[in-house]
Amino acid sequence: MAAVSGLISAGSVDVNSLVSQLMAVERKPIDNLNKKSASYQTQLSVFSSVKSTLSTFQSAVQNLKGTGSFQAFSVNSSDTSTLSASAGSTAVPSSYAIEVSSLAQSQQLIAAGRASSSAAIGSGTSTTLSFDFGTISYDPLNGGSLNTTTGQYTGASFNSNGGGVKTVTIDSTNNTLEGIRDAVNKANIGVSASIINDGGTSPYRLAFSSTASGIGNSMSISVAGDATISSLLSNDPAGTQNLSQTLEAKNANLKVNGVAITKTSNVVTDAIQGVTLNLNKTTALNTPINLSISKDTASINAAANSFVSAYNNLYNTLKSVSAYKTSSSAGGSLAGDPAVRQMMDELRNILSSPVSGGNYTSLADVGISNSPGVGLTLDATKFSAAMNSSLSDLSNLFTSTNGYATKLDAWAKSSLNVTVNTRTSNISQNISDIAKQVATQETRMTSIQKRYTAQFTNLNTVLAQMSNVSASITKGFGG
Repeated sequence: MAAVSGLISAGSVDVNSLVSQLMAVERKPIDNLNKKSASYQTQLSVFSSVKSTLSTFQSAVQNLKGTGSFQAFSVNSSDTSTLSASAGSTAVPSSYAIEVSSLAQSQQLIAAGRASSSAAIGSGTSTTLSFDFGTISYDPLNGGSLNTTTGQYTGASFNSNGGGVKTVTIDSTNNTLEGIRDAVNKANIGVSASIINDGGTSPYRLAFSSTASGIGNSMSISVAGDATISSLLSNDPAGTQNLSQTLEAKNANLKVNGVAITKTSNVVTDAIQGVTLNLNKTTALNTPINLSISKDTASINAAANSFVSAYNNLYNTLKSVSAYKTSSSAGGSLAGDPAVRQMMDELRNILSSPVSGGNYTSLADVGISNSPGVGLTLDATKFSAAMNSSLSDLSNLFTSTNGYATKLDAWAKSSLNVTVNTRTSNISQNISDIAKQVATQETRMTSIQKRYTAQFTNLNTVLAQMSNVSASITKGFGG
């Protein structure tokens, strides 16, 4: 008020200065709200960091359970260019000698050449191409043969594999080589069609390839409709053959530890339990590929170290953000937060609870110790000894229903979905509520500022009038 009195006694009011001072007082509630919002924003950022650290920890835990690291196998082939392999969780450590005498391949057929790939073939009458798949058989002793020059059979029979006849319709919209090719490919019936240019006088030749390898996936093609298309594409291995076979369907033949095996594909998934064999080339006679399957101890060691590191990172993060202020430290942004403190207690309780079902019942049994102020540490020598002594007991310690990885995974999931998400949701709601309050207050401030400005402007007018009156009175008295 002293400032106001001074301004009045001077004969006028500094409206802008006075309004600014009064509005600063009026704005204090808004400033307090903004400070509270900033505090919540900090908490939200901290919980976002906690969430990220917790997610990383959960990933490390999940790598220790289920079909993760303890189920991983290392596969070694003496010649990966000829034979490569991978092993799943049901594999058994062992060694194998594998010979590959032939690779599986798909049948390929090619039609007679035509002068144009886009010119119409036939009249455009609706025509059905029917593809059946099966085995072509012939007996050389009874006159059966395959002419490798013409690519056609003599004295052969065709036995369907029972997979069903697949059809494609050709009409005036697609009765060209290109149209037939596209129609067959679009139908997705197990046949790949393409056009080959052989450079001759009628260079464009339609080619069909079975998408499945093996002798049981050879093709028999019948045509119902246009006679021109029929004379081009009908192909019965046991009858009229208008196509030439450029590649015969074959099975893969191999031996695993001397046992003969025949497969329709070069990817063999059931010859060795849990192992997928990829046949790339045939082997030289009596020169098998040596394949060994062993537990991937390197992955287990890496997973254990990642778990220890992720746990320490998580626990230290929780400890830091919830620490109380002391004479030597500022304290965390979530100092004393009950939810964070509960998470830390739950973590300690899980790691201190014994695991049943195996010879290893605690982390200390396998070289993982938990020390106050230090966190988890892993004794690599003791851990490797435990792993080599009994991998099943080590796996049980982490992956059983009451194993550490299983319990910690459930805890992490609950902490993420319940504790962290609930807290961040509540904090976000608080920030939103404050923003609404600030918006309301800002609207009120605008009204107050207008009122103050009007009042003090009017006051200046009154002061000016009073000054004029005073001057007139003084003059009237001969001043």
